Amino acid sequence: MSAPKIIIQILITGTQIFGKALLEAARQAAKNAKHRPQGAIDSDVAGVGNATTGSLTDKLTREHRMTLDEAHLILNAKREDGIERVLQNYEYLFKANAPPETPPQPTPGARGPPASRHSHYLQSKVVRARERIEAEMKISAEEPPSTPPPTSEPTTGTS
Repeated sequence: MSAPKIIIQILITGTQIFGKALLEAARQAAKNAKHRPQGAIDSDVAGVGNATTGSLTDKLTREHRMTLDEAHLILNAKREDGIERVLQNYEYLFKANAPPETPPQPTPGARGPPASRHSHYLQSKVVRARERIEAEMKISAEEPPSTPPPTSEPTTGTS
């Protein structure tokens, strides 16, 4: 065999192998796109999509689009922590992600100011987390403690 013929044969074989691999990858991608995991509901947050009962907690989860656990994680607070700790963490995170009050004036000949490190998205998450925790605390404060109702003893008509 001549060298050009061998090179052409190698190219054809390589193209066939590459084409088959590409076809198989496309099939797998289509299969993955059709697959819906059991826990996933319309690409929602798992906790929000599972809040389908009529309870007040589920209503708050759907309304704020955030579970209570997510809110505590965002604000770096434990469930046992009081509202003071939640508000302290909220204020710190809100200010940390806020834009600077006034941008510093550039000095001539110097490089520009460093890029500001604020995020409106993170600020909105922090605000929604605080609102979710406050709503849950408000609901739990309104609920009367669950005590069993007093039972009345049946009276008998015999004296």
